Amino acid sequence: MKNTLVPAAGAPQGKKDHPPFGRRLRQLGVRKQLILFLCGVTLLTLGLVWALITFGLEPMYHRTIRRSLQNKAAAVVSMIDASSSPISGRTFTGLYFNESFWTEFLQAASDGRLDLENCCLDISDATLSNVRCLESLYPCILHESVSSFSGQVKINVDTPEVVQLRGLVFTRGSVDTVVSSAGNMQMVVGRLTADRQYAVIVSTSLAQIDTAAVVMGRVLPPIAILLFALNLLAALVFSRWFTQPVRKLSDGARQMAAGNYDVQVAVNRRDELGLLAQEFNHMAREVRRSAKLEKEILANVSHDLRTPLTLIKGYAETVRDLTGGDEARRTEQCNIIVDETDRLSALVNSVMELSKVQSGADKPNLIEFDMSALCFEVAGRYDALCDQNGWTLQLEADHECPVRADPAMMERVLHNLLGNATHHIGEDGVFVLRAIPQAGGCRVEVEDHGPGIPPEDLPYIFDRYYRSRKDAGKSGTGLGLSITKAILQQHGFAFGVNSELGKGSVFWFEMRNTAPQETN
Repeated sequence: MKNTLVPAAGAPQGKKDHPPFGRRLRQLGVRKQLILFLCGVTLLTLGLVWALITFGLEPMYHRTIRRSLQNKAAAVVSMIDASSSPISGRTFTGLYFNESFWTEFLQAASDGRLDLENCCLDISDATLSNVRCLESLYPCILHESVSSFSGQVKINVDTPEVVQLRGLVFTRGSVDTVVSSAGNMQMVVGRLTADRQYAVIVSTSLAQIDTAAVVMGRVLPPIAILLFALNLLAALVFSRWFTQPVRKLSDGARQMAAGNYDVQVAVNRRDELGLLAQEFNHMAREVRRSAKLEKEILANVSHDLRTPLTLIKGYAETVRDLTGGDEARRTEQCNIIVDETDRLSALVNSVMELSKVQSGADKPNLIEFDMSALCFEVAGRYDALCDQNGWTLQLEADHECPVRADPAMMERVLHNLLGNATHHIGEDGVFVLRAIPQAGGCRVEVEDHGPGIPPEDLPYIFDRYYRSRKDAGKSGTGLGLSITKAILQQHGFAFGVNSELGKGSVFWFEMRNTAPQETN
């Protein structure tokens, strides 16, 4: 018994699922895409040139020749109209015997004022008889040229073809046509004089365009092959030069992915690729600093977590094993356990709060309120702490400061900055909270008279878990200023710190009374 494979219903048979052309093109490298693009542009250009020669050259040439013949016919008509020949009775005698006119006419033709080179000029009267013929076109379809045995050339100026054209000029007023005979083609333009007594016909050969088309048709293929080869070579060189910075960036990205955060890309260009390389190098430096900071965060958080956990475990074992019957010592040790638990909870809560603010999970609820009133309310909560430690909190918020922000988040910012000030309070025990009205908003400052911040620590003071060397070992989670930075950035408020060693620091931020502009 043979097994037979039956295709699923609706499945196409005999066809492979090929990806679309656009997807396959995107799967190619940038260099191959550039080469394909430049070769495509070359082929398109050559195709346009071929189409122009094949379909556009002859019409454009005909238009140019027709315009030239029209100008020449108009010039001859103008000379006849301006002549002083007496036109009476038979018009043939009026212009035919006007020697002064023909002398001036021939002079104009010889000195270039009337360009009749490679043209046939036929002037006739109302009887359709030739008045004068000027022939510089051989062979001419309109006038037959006959050579005798003596070498003289006689011209038949009244052939049926030219007589018919004269009749069309007198009937229609003008003629613009192409005549052909025995493989020859001529463009013919005919015009009447103002008094409608004379017809002027000017013609020239169109054989030149055929010759030009044949020559171009023979020359174009080898030129096209040569241009395509040169453009292909140029595309290879250009694509390699153009993608070299991209390859460097790609190599740098691979090194960063492998853990080498010290990588820097050297691209000496001043275009968009050079700017991209500069941004990549800046990103690498920031990633390196962030990685270093993450290690410090992990070490510091691990230390801060280990200390309360060790104390909690130690005192819990002591209460269980030794001081269970001593109520006073048991109470003291249990209080230490509670304090350490609170410290551990504060650290965890700070980490969670920073994570929520930075991730955007906690979005500000913008409302309009008075920042001076909020400063007054927050400052009142420090009265007991100041009385207990002999400190003085100076509140300078005497003027109304209308702003638009999230009051709960702004309260958190004030507590963080005031708490930071209490950790760096000076010998005078004074720290200051100010709310200064400004045009369009409010500036809030928290000042302490402590030791100040070293200049090398100022750029990093708002980073997560960053502590200056002077703050090592002090209490606190080390995340207060990072939470403050994240909240102010969410609101789009400017912030910073001014500090001088030995005199203290001023932390400030500037609020607006209008909603921040959204950016794409």
